[in-house]
Amino acid sequence: MTVRVVVPAHLRTLARVNGELKIDVDGPVTQRTVLDALEATYPVLRGTIRHHVTRERRAFLRLFACEQDLSHESPDTPLPEAVATGAEPLLIIGAMAGG
Repeated sequence: MTVRVVVPAHLRTLARVNGELKIDVDGPVTQRTVLDALEATYPVLRGTIRHHVTRERRAFLRLFACEQDLSHESPDTPLPEAVATGAEPLLIIGAMAGG
C-alpha cells in the first residue's frame, strides 16, 4: 500500500523533500508500520519522530488522520481505511506547550 504522510516543515528540510511524502507500507497499515517505512525510506528521520531506543512517539509530536487525534492509540491499531488507501494523509504535527 502507498500511504501519504505529511511531516512538519523542519523534518521536510532535514529529509530534503518538499510537500507530502508517499511511503510504501507492507502488511497492515498502522502507526508502527508507517513510521518504520518512513524511517527506512528517509533514515535521516530516525529518532526525530520516535525515540531511538524505546521507539515511542516523541512527546511534542502528534499524529492525526481523518480529523482524529491518533496520538494516544496503540502503535499497532490499524489506521483509518482512508489513510490505508491513500485517500487521506497521516499528519505528523508538532505540538506546543505552555500557556
